[in-house]
Amino acid sequence: MSEILRKGAIGQAVADLQSDLQRAGYKVERTAIYDDATRGAVAALQRATGLVVDGVYGPKSRAALANHDVTRFLREPDLIAAAERLGVSLACIKAVNEVESNGRGFLPDGRPAILFERHVFHERLREHGIDPTPHTARLPAIVNPKRGGYAGGAAEYVRLATAIQICRPAALEAASWGAFQIMGYHWRRLGFESVEAFVAAQQESEGAQLAAFVGFIETDPGLHKALAGRKWAAFARGYNGPAYAENLYDVKLERAYTRFSEEDAGQAA
Repeated sequence: MSEILRKGAIGQAVADLQSDLQRAGYKVERTAIYDDATRGAVAALQRATGLVVDGVYGPKSRAALANHDVTRFLREPDLIAAAERLGVSLACIKAVNEVESNGRGFLPDGRPAILFERHVFHERLREHGIDPTPHTARLPAIVNPKRGGYAGGAAEYVRLATAIQICRPAALEAASWGAFQIMGYHWRRLGFESVEAFVAAQQESEGAQLAAFVGFIETDPGLHKALAGRKWAAFARGYNGPAYAENLYDVKLERAYTRFSEEDAGQAA
């Protein structure tokens, strides 16, 4: 079972989850319907293990239910700290985390999730005083003025390793890192002493990855203002670029914020 389950889901996967929750001591019925009781049990599991409390059952909650180590995963206190640092509501941060993160900051083998951008590497080589032209002719999948060449998953590290042989700092700067896919070349803006220090932080935990994302927002006054004012279209445009509307990022952010706000209000009542 690998799919993400949330309120309203039905089927065998939900029934299996309910059985697992029962065995773990949670009071739910095996109805094969992801109802309020099931969502509440999952939220209780998340709260008990320190995970982000959203009532959605995915890989992280699955790991927690199986008593696996979840210390590197994003935790509720991480989101609370981010909200306080940015001066926004927890619902805002949870909405951004749900929509703008890729769900997991690490590959199954424990390395940070990355995406190597060959067109950025082309630019960074010039910044480091290296002519990219001969490398483009020899390795167009690694050095190229045009976007592309993606391999995905762990295979991105093969591309990165090839780039490192040409210029390590430029290669690390040309990859996006972690759950929020922050580009390595932002290391100085985010307050790191070097790109190596930035990468080391991305290897620590998803909480450290969130901290980098918060720093990215914090150092962009327009982006910060849009988030604080819940101007979702402006925030999505600033973070995702002009094509944000094609992927409905602003709509997804607003819906997620509304849902989390209602949940927070319900818990407080």
